[in-house]
Amino acid sequence: MAIKSQEAVILLAGLGCANCSVKIEQEVRKLDGIITANIDFAGSKLYLEVNDSEKITDIAVQIEKIASGIEAGVSITGIRSKDMGAASKEEKTTEQEKQKEQKEQKEQREQREQKKQKVNAELFCFVIGAVIFAAAFLLKLKPAVEIVLFLISYLLVGSQIIWAALRNFVRGKFLDENFLMLIATVGALAIQEYPEAVAVMLFYRVGEFFQDSAVNRSRRSISELMDIRPDYANLMKGDSISKVPPEEVREGQMILIKPGEKVPLDGTVLVGRSVLDTSALTGEFIPREVEAGSSILAGFINKTGVLTVKVTKVYEQSTVARVLDLVEKATSKKAKTENFMTTFARVYTPVIVLGAALLAFLPPLFIEGATFSEWLNRALVFLVVSCPCALVISIPLSFFGGIGGASRNGILIKGSNYLEGLNQVRTVVFDKTGTLTEGVFEVTGIQVAQGFDEDTLLEYAAAAEYFSGHPIAASILKRYTEDDTKKLNTKGIDQKDIHQYQEIPGYGVKTVYQGKEVMAGSARLLTEEGISLTQIPEVGTIAYIAIDRQYAGYILITDRVKKDVQEALRGLRQAGVKKLVMLTGDTKAISEQVGQQLGFDQVYAELLPDQKVAVLEELEEQKENGSKLVFVGDGVNDAPVLARADIGVAMGGLGSDAAIEAADIVLMTDEPAKLLEAIRIARKTKGIVWQNIGFALGIKIGVLILGAMGAATMWEAVFADVGVAVIAILNAMRVLKKKKVKEYDIVI
Repeated sequence: MAIKSQEAVILLAGLGCANCSVKIEQEVRKLDGIITANIDFAGSKLYLEVNDSEKITDIAVQIEKIASGIEAGVSITGIRSKDMGAASKEEKTTEQEKQKEQKEQKEQREQREQKKQKVNAELFCFVIGAVIFAAAFLLKLKPAVEIVLFLISYLLVGSQIIWAALRNFVRGKFLDENFLMLIATVGALAIQEYPEAVAVMLFYRVGEFFQDSAVNRSRRSISELMDIRPDYANLMKGDSISKVPPEEVREGQMILIKPGEKVPLDGTVLVGRSVLDTSALTGEFIPREVEAGSSILAGFINKTGVLTVKVTKVYEQSTVARVLDLVEKATSKKAKTENFMTTFARVYTPVIVLGAALLAFLPPLFIEGATFSEWLNRALVFLVVSCPCALVISIPLSFFGGIGGASRNGILIKGSNYLEGLNQVRTVVFDKTGTLTEGVFEVTGIQVAQGFDEDTLLEYAAAAEYFSGHPIAASILKRYTEDDTKKLNTKGIDQKDIHQYQEIPGYGVKTVYQGKEVMAGSARLLTEEGISLTQIPEVGTIAYIAIDRQYAGYILITDRVKKDVQEALRGLRQAGVKKLVMLTGDTKAISEQVGQQLGFDQVYAELLPDQKVAVLEELEEQKENGSKLVFVGDGVNDAPVLARADIGVAMGGLGSDAAIEAADIVLMTDEPAKLLEAIRIARKTKGIVWQNIGFALGIKIGVLILGAMGAATMWEAVFADVGVAVIAILNAMRVLKKKKVKEYDIVI
């Protein structure tokens, strides 16, 4: 039996140090059985792929040991796993599983209580230490008494840091920020700078408190941003209704949704009428009226009536669950800037610590009159500034905030790399049907050849398209049904009369109806079969029909361009996009007319799916170095092109499974203008990321230079560490603010 790989999410508690999270990720990647490991500091999650699904529990034990060894107090509170490639199946909760779940919940409650008690004890020591420090600093006491009080306050205020530093030192972690802070303050004590040593420790602890508060605030903001998860479902069993977790409801069961409640699961309305708020998935309040027979999606909010719904998907497969899963997993696909800063952080700390050692020992040896105590004090500044937390925290938070903000606007971005890539977009390629146009086709003309009548032509065309799922086929069937119902002797099409159905991608269909061979499709289909016809220069999509290998006429179908397309294209040009291209399988005449109307630079028409890929590869070769090419398609018919493009963007629509799976970015409302919104969010995120990088490095380098010159004390050094981190985190959260693009004034 083949061993299956497995994806898993490890839920972590007590993760408060961003630099430590990077170290945890690096150590976990070294474990046997780990294929990939990516930590999400903002969400306190570790995403894994392991090569043996049976070893996930053992690996989790090793991970907890690694995590707690790097950062004290970190523990695993849960594991969510999914067998990769496994078919979905109904999970039956046994009594043993329930007991296990209850035990885990009890352990989590105990851990939370222990953590609360620990925090209270640390807070008590901190307050007492601060009071003693204030007394020693303000009161006029004997020098010996002052020293004793300063030492007592130092031990109380810094107890947590001292203990963590010593514990990590024993484990060989010499460059841990706690250990570096301990060395810095002990150094101050050694040169008899008692007030400064305690004050720096005090300030550092206060800074850490604000840093933790800022991180927790950002985590809450992101959690609230994605708070579309339904809390419960009203499960109907006979005459009774009970509130249950959505995960317990199975496909085919009935649920009741009252006004004001979230739709907990995807389903079909059986009874009732209502208006639904779709903003949780689309980013805008788009009211959707539903009645018996309507499909509804998890995440919508019921506004008016009471609905009885038959569940069509279990929670794990519902739209809201998949959207949340995509946003959470987006952190595993890191941007180049994130990866660079992770590498930079590994080098930065050792270099600064080495600089501190050289600064402490070399000047007293080579500079006349230089004292060791003076240069040691300057070196201590380097040690305090050596922690890269400001960068390690703020950059992932900025990207995750950008992804979260985009999702609230109905834009799903599957990774920080794609969000960053939107900043380099210079070529945008659009599919036509369903992307630029509404995809709502209507029959607007019927022309018959000699020897045929309109009713016969329409009936045979409808029979040919009977099994096709193409929008053009649907329009022909709709027109036939409408015409047929107007007649007194309506007969319809009996599918028993249809035989040998064959669909030819990019050409059309062939079938046998009532004993006659029927072809319906492009002119190429008929000409390749040796059937002569005259191509018609009509503006629209034309379905040519042949019956028993004789040309019978054509049906003209037209499609409407979406309302926001022209504004979107104008905005893309103003945003720096230099080339707009349209690819379509439609006729050359129609495509060129639409392309000219909308202002495209190039139009490629009458393309088969494989030809679209070939054209895209040509465009890839023509693009500027370092720039990105985006393809925007419907996500169903354009999967190969979406996969080939630098960034594939799908007009996902609400609940389109194929679109959500195929693309790198999904526009949930099918609006081309959402691509412009995504670029705006990407550029705002990039701006905030570089603001944080410039601010953090600028302050740190400035303090290092001033420290080496003797003009900066450890007070400035502590600000350059925790103070800068707090400011950078708060700045990162600005990306979460929702702002509509009303004027396309994006600058490069």
